[in-house]
Amino acid sequence: MGDRSAVGVVGVGWVGLVTAACFADLGNEIVALDIDEGKIEALRAGNVPIHEPGLDELLAKNRSRLRFTTSMDELLESSRLLFCCVDTPPTYSGDADLSRVRAVVQKLPDGGEHGLVMKSTVPSGTGAAIRRDHPGLPYVSCPEFLKEGTAVNDFLHPDRVVIGADQGGEWAGDAVQELYEPLGGELVRTDVASAEMIKLASNAFLATKISFINEIANVCEEVGADVAEVARGMGLDSRIGPSFLRAGIGYGGSCFPKDVSALKQLAGNTGYHFQLLNSVIEVNELQKRRVIGKLTKHLGSLVGRRIALLGLAFKPDTDDMREASSLVLSARLQGEGAAVAAYDPVAEGAAAELLPAVELCDSAVAALEGADAAVLVTEWPEFAELDWREIAGRMANPLIVDGRNFLDPEALRAAGFTYEGIGRNGG
Repeated sequence: MGDRSAVGVVGVGWVGLVTAACFADLGNEIVALDIDEGKIEALRAGNVPIHEPGLDELLAKNRSRLRFTTSMDELLESSRLLFCCVDTPPTYSGDADLSRVRAVVQKLPDGGEHGLVMKSTVPSGTGAAIRRDHPGLPYVSCPEFLKEGTAVNDFLHPDRVVIGADQGGEWAGDAVQELYEPLGGELVRTDVASAEMIKLASNAFLATKISFINEIANVCEEVGADVAEVARGMGLDSRIGPSFLRAGIGYGGSCFPKDVSALKQLAGNTGYHFQLLNSVIEVNELQKRRVIGKLTKHLGSLVGRRIALLGLAFKPDTDDMREASSLVLSARLQGEGAAVAAYDPVAEGAAAELLPAVELCDSAVAALEGADAAVLVTEWPEFAELDWREIAGRMANPLIVDGRNFLDPEALRAAGFTYEGIGRNGG
């Protein structure tokens, strides 16, 4: 235990658990720490507390190389390199809450024997502040670029690996580089502040693409164009590319809303007004509410209407409800007097606490039974396989708002539905 040859991971949430499992799969001994004793006990028993495709199998396959603990002493005795993977949620001001990061740093001994690798998303300047307060601490910024639902594949097949290390942290930076070398991917060795900014700027740019195509979709509805065709034509331009040009009812999740807000706040704290990001945020919030207008166009008042939501998680292949469009949409529907029923294949547990007034059903058909309208919120593949002709007969009114432009409009219309998409030939 005393040779410190293991890789340490602090925080076994989504990022930490994927990091631990993937590094173990590369042949490394892993010691992973969390203050949540229940979570650690579950992991020791082989139970995975989050839904992420492929993660269960990876943890089971590498169980002999994984050790889970609540003891910081055990972690420090076993590991020289510590990956910090704790949450940095937004505060009321919009700044990132770094209290968990600071709690980790405070527990590290002086002397430079341990290197801290920051996986948590933090504002540019965090590394400098930590080094100022702990001048002997070797510090590396190594931001994660994982997508929920494909995180294991993203980790094992990275587009790039960003490693930021300033003077005094070179050995830790070299050690991180050695860990990642078997994976390939473009290596970006830079300074700490630039590495921190790469993460925030990347997510802010992707969020901007989403808000931009949603604005284009709204214009398409006014002029009778089809945003799917517009996006396809745009995406063929190599300068633009097709990714993140799918119109819908807005982005959500644990990264984009938090990181866009954090970058806007970071700029504001320096005295710079990041006007573009203000618009990105505003467009995203308004987009979630456009569904209400589509429903009232066909139904009039929503008082007493049963509206079925298909999907609750912010995206498929995850149970993450953070900043999900379903939260805003269900609240607005209830505010309009509607009764809301919903179904999600994996997010029911998280949704039960967040949506106590929503009727959570055990199948899509149950949610749609007797509904005056359906709204597709999350593009789970199983929704494309439903027998929509049969469902049309079960609904009080076969109206569907496809919030992700996921379903086949002609097939739905042939099944007897009134179909509304996002930016699809007038709606």
